Amino acid sequence: MELIGSTLTTNYARPKTSHFLPAISTMASSYRNPQQVMAFNPAANMWRANSFYKTNSIVPSSPSMQHDGLDLVRARTSFFPSNRAAMTNRYTPDDWYKSNQSHYWESESSRKSAERLRKDTVRLIQDKDQLTRRTQEHTSKNISERLNDIRFWKSELSHEIDNMVTEIAALTEVKRRLERALAETQGPLQVAQECLYHREKRISIDLVHDGVEKDLIKEIEVIKSCQERMRLHLDRATSQLASNRAAQHELEKDLSDKLTAQRIDDRCHHLRNTSDGIGYYRGIDRQDYSVSLPDSWSRFTDDNILRSQSDRATSHKLRDEIEILLNTTSNEMWNQFNNVNVAFTGRISETADAKSSLQAHLAKTLQEIFQTEMLIESLRKAIRDKENPLKVAQTRLEERTRRPNIELCRDNPHHRLVTEVREIEDTIQKLHERLMEAENTLQTLVKTKVNLENDLSIKANSLFLDQEKCMSMRKTFPSMPRLVGYT
Repeated sequence: MELIGSTLTTNYARPKTSHFLPAISTMASSYRNPQQVMAFNPAANMWRANSFYKTNSIVPSSPSMQHDGLDLVRARTSFFPSNRAAMTNRYTPDDWYKSNQSHYWESESSRKSAERLRKDTVRLIQDKDQLTRRTQEHTSKNISERLNDIRFWKSELSHEIDNMVTEIAALTEVKRRLERALAETQGPLQVAQECLYHREKRISIDLVHDGVEKDLIKEIEVIKSCQERMRLHLDRATSQLASNRAAQHELEKDLSDKLTAQRIDDRCHHLRNTSDGIGYYRGIDRQDYSVSLPDSWSRFTDDNILRSQSDRATSHKLRDEIEILLNTTSNEMWNQFNNVNVAFTGRISETADAKSSLQAHLAKTLQEIFQTEMLIESLRKAIRDKENPLKVAQTRLEERTRRPNIELCRDNPHHRLVTEVREIEDTIQKLHERLMEAENTLQTLVKTKVNLENDLSIKANSLFLDQEKCMSMRKTFPSMPRLVGYT
């Protein structure tokens, strides 16, 4: 419907959507029918009208001019109600411009804020990344220094352990020598006692308290005195070895702990952000499993090393005392042994001619025993030498039994192998028979030697007691190296 003096306008149930201007509000009420809003809220209608007329007053003017302008607008629109409703639902160009400027400012402000946040965040990330890297590098440096400390003390422990092991081995060897020397004194003591016992069997005028008997009694006293001193030092060596092994155990335990710590710290030192096996352990930084401080940690190892060094010094001193004791006791026993032997030699010198013939026969018998033993050894070697040829022949026979089917032929090689086996077995049997004869001969020679010795004891009782009984036992007296513990 068109009225004279007015523009053609149309009222829509919803406001017309503009493709050029953004919506003022995103609320659902902005898209409702303005007629309904004004019907329910007259005050809102009046506010929109007032806003419209107010926004048209851009140029400031006097109150009379503003009043005349309002009257003129009301006069022009009072005859057209549709015009009033249309103007109520629209914005002014100034609103449109201000809205755009507001959006531009808000967009620029938000972008600047976002850009500032982004730059600050990037800077924060870079700073924290550098801080994290520096902290990690410092931690790796600390772990590396700790590894150097562990390697230093580990080398000190290894060096001390090697020294202690060497000292324990040396003391063990000296102790073993002392034990062997103590064991060796038992034989001479028994020989001296048996010599006294045998000399009690002398008959008639030969039963005298001569120089040989006095030297034998003195020899027994010297040997017992040496044994007592050896047992005392042996107990000290046993106690010192226990102390050395305890110190070694502490050193090895400390070294084992340091090896474990070095392996763990070395693995930690080589861990990187890209390493496998890394993970979260919540609360691990608040847990303290430490049992020592750096000072107490180094002092613990230092104390172990100092204790080991002290034990080594004591052990070395004890070894020197044992060496002196072994040399002293061996000289005392050996000198007294020679004195007794000289006395025995003078005592039996008168009967040397009567005994020479029997000694010659005895020497020949002993030589024959030696040659017979060599013959027995040769026979045994010959028997052993026949074992491998017999094994070869029998193995060949056994292998040829695996030939398949018609190939299992009793041919010339088969006959020759059977003959070879039988020949070798016959040879071995003859060698065994000859070995038995040689052993019987050896037994005969041994019996002959015993008979000769028995004949000597019968013919010359006194000579037999002094030379055959006493001096033959004294031939087994340990040599000087055996008296100091060497085998």
